[in-house]
Amino acid sequence: MKAVEEEMYQQEGTHIHLIPTNKFKTIHLIAKFKAPLTRETVSKRALLPYVLRQGTKSYPSRAALENELDELYGAGLGIDGGKRGNSHILSFRLEVANDKFIPHAPNMLDAAVELLKEVIFEPNVKDNQFDEDIFNRERETLKQRIESVIEDKMNYAQMRLIDEMCEDEAYALHVQGYLEDLESLTSSDLYSYYKQLLAEDQLDFYVLGDFDTDQVKNKLADSFVRKQHGSAPEQTSEPRKQISEVREIIEKQNIQQAKLHIGYRTHCTYEDAGYYALQVFNGIFGGFPNSKLFMNVREKHSLAYYAASRLESHKGLMFVFSGIAPEDYEKARNIIELQLKDMRAGSFEEDILEETKGLIINDILETLDHPQGIIELLYQQILSGKHAEVDDMISGIRKVTKDDVIKAANSIEEDTVYLLTNNGGGEDA
Repeated sequence: MKAVEEEMYQQEGTHIHLIPTNKFKTIHLIAKFKAPLTRETVSKRALLPYVLRQGTKSYPSRAALENELDELYGAGLGIDGGKRGNSHILSFRLEVANDKFIPHAPNMLDAAVELLKEVIFEPNVKDNQFDEDIFNRERETLKQRIESVIEDKMNYAQMRLIDEMCEDEAYALHVQGYLEDLESLTSSDLYSYYKQLLAEDQLDFYVLGDFDTDQVKNKLADSFVRKQHGSAPEQTSEPRKQISEVREIIEKQNIQQAKLHIGYRTHCTYEDAGYYALQVFNGIFGGFPNSKLFMNVREKHSLAYYAASRLESHKGLMFVFSGIAPEDYEKARNIIELQLKDMRAGSFEEDILEETKGLIINDILETLDHPQGIIELLYQQILSGKHAEVDDMISGIRKVTKDDVIKAANSIEEDTVYLLTNNGGGEDA
């Protein structure tokens, strides 16, 4: 039996995904709108979630919308955006109680579908623009969030690394938007783009929970109809970047703990045959508490407050993060580079290989214990165009050999080193 049962079909320009399961007492509805990352649209897409969650046509204020959610026994609504590779994803999430567990409750799933449909397709609009007061207030909120990025030094350092490493690539765009773009944006501009998004974005709609499949299909056919008039521009493929030399970027601020972030090109993405080996490589290198980075940079040499690595699976990148004392920069960088050199040479034991494979498989299985985790796992396949059952993923991880990991390690190229360090004073961390 499959670990996850999923039925997919097309309806009125929407990819419908039904995931029936009795593991949970709530039902989850998630709509994902996907378009290419572009500078022209990124700030508008960043602002839309802030505006749309402030009310709808029938519930024109945040308070009115919250009251309606309370009527649905405390249903939870979330709207946010993010980037995966060169795609910009807007997600609308609604979690509602299953009326099978609530005596005399109305048909909660039908009500939830209607509410989410209104949140997405029937916002609070007048005279072809969003409510001016709401627009201005939420634009200011987003501006404050953009300005606050510099306060979170770890996130700031990662943003700056990507700025430098992926210069002239779509992935460098800031999904939180840009202050200069927001300044000139009007409520009518945003509404015009919102209509374009509805007409052109790829839309995947997920329903997960304990429900009658035929009933849900009938409900979606009656009420969740999308009037699609076009399609988003095709994702443009970028040529493989040639690295002639590693770039070193040093930035100084009034901080005590330096942030050393390093970016690598893996030349391997989620849909590639070598991705399972890359996952295992990353686990041994810096993905888990037993990893080389953690054990050597942090524990053995006490050079970092933290040290870890992660993959960007849809872009073919790997990032190393570490928090270090400013004076330890050269030592920490050398030891990080030594760990990659050791991986390329196969300097890791078979028991570490097997332990790491087990940790990755446990992560996959734990993902299946969370409704949103299941949906994100399935959406990976939409983004990559690669269909893989959970059992196939687990089998793929188990089959990874030491030689496979060594091959993955030797395909990785160091691209950019970014250091955020002190300027001789200051108190911030």
